[in-house]
Amino acid sequence: MSRLPIQVMKFGGTSVGSADRIRSAATIAAEAAKERAVVMVVSAMSGVTNTLIAAARKSSTGDEAAAEALTKALQEKHHEAIVQLIHDIENRRELLSEIDALIERAANYCRGCALLGELSPRALDVIAGTGECLTARMTAAVLRELGLHGVAFDATNLIVTDEVHGGARPLSEPTREKTQAALFPLLEAGGIPVVTGYIAATGKGIPTTLGRGGSDYSATILGGALDASEVIIWTDVNGVLTADPRLVPDAGTLDEVSYTEAGELAFFGAKVLHPMTLRPVIESAIPVWIRDSFHPQLAGTKITQTVRPAPQGVKAVTATRDVAMIAIAGPGIIGVPNIAARIFAASASVHANIVMISQSSSQDSICFVVQAADAERTEDALRSALYEDVHQHDVEHIRVNREVAIVAAVGENMAGTPGIAGRVFSTMGNEAINIIAIAQGSSEYNISFLVDSSGMEKAVKALHRAFGLGKREEEQGDGARTIVQVTT
Repeated sequence: MSRLPIQVMKFGGTSVGSADRIRSAATIAAEAAKERAVVMVVSAMSGVTNTLIAAARKSSTGDEAAAEALTKALQEKHHEAIVQLIHDIENRRELLSEIDALIERAANYCRGCALLGELSPRALDVIAGTGECLTARMTAAVLRELGLHGVAFDATNLIVTDEVHGGARPLSEPTREKTQAALFPLLEAGGIPVVTGYIAATGKGIPTTLGRGGSDYSATILGGALDASEVIIWTDVNGVLTADPRLVPDAGTLDEVSYTEAGELAFFGAKVLHPMTLRPVIESAIPVWIRDSFHPQLAGTKITQTVRPAPQGVKAVTATRDVAMIAIAGPGIIGVPNIAARIFAASASVHANIVMISQSSSQDSICFVVQAADAERTEDALRSALYEDVHQHDVEHIRVNREVAIVAAVGENMAGTPGIAGRVFSTMGNEAINIIAIAQGSSEYNISFLVDSSGMEKAVKALHRAFGLGKREEEQGDGARTIVQVTT
């Protein structure tokens, strides 16, 4: 089929966080549409998803007032933006009516939760995804104000997933079929689809979500399904940095990183990407850009298949405190049949995301790190699965330590550079930083280790300095490049 190259543009919450930002996003897309076909993917306005989730949870406790408070908060925020954005009175009236209907649907779900006294994962997905539906309609209306054919699409009609609510996985073939059938005709006619990020639906049409931060994932899913030429993630950061500038003031912007490096950084805490974002584009080698919607003149970071290696081996240092370590230990553990398999089966049963694993050579202890949000239910699952072993003293204890942080040195060229691990750990020794656990993947693209949370900042600064990762001369003084990369 003969058509222009397709560029998928995703705009995060801060990039559509106000009337001015929505107008700016529409303008960026409109300029790009002069040369290629454009698909926009939008998040909810800043804070809206949190407001929706909080209202849903309050409602589940029987708080009947939560629905009314939600309606008022969402209407105030979105009505104010619409009045600033849409000048044609009739178009504004139609948009306000559509927005109010979506808000009322979310409020009705909250009322149902209040009556039942519970919040099902399915209901939460419907409520939580409302913000993206609101933004998509507003953005499409702004495109029409600019003289373009903007059309809002709910991704529930495009992206097909499994039935895991709160963190669904996409099914590529049905997604490809539905997306191409729905969007190609509009793109060929010169229109701009504005698609909701974060949300999707099962094959039966039941709404799901892709997990928090899933709008990036939505963009690459659509990029892969449409055989796009590139995906641009517009956010409030100018790409990927060598470290978190809140910890390391001279952190520099990376011009390019590989899929592997970006994936490692995302997995080990970098907020610039959802951990699953790159999967849909790797096979087709579709490049992904991270760019700053507040400073669109800056190039940002290109994420692609092959990049220049970093001469020092390590390209970036990332860290996160949003983890917990779970340790299972006891001298009798050596003789417990299939203990590792049972531990990880129990963790998998509650969908815990295991970030790293370490086991002593004597095999009398196993420790692993999960995301902090998974810690409580993982501990409960382990205590249930290993109840008899604990009762018989084969397993002495199951302990959870939340006062820890992961630090990771990442770089594709680490595998071919001798002495990287020695340099990392000698740096930690010189700084008197105690290492609790160590893990290095067989890919050798990262070395990650666990420290007390109080030592995280010192560790990151020391590694960044040891590998000479500070700003290049041309970056000095460029305030627009000072961005947040990792969660602390």
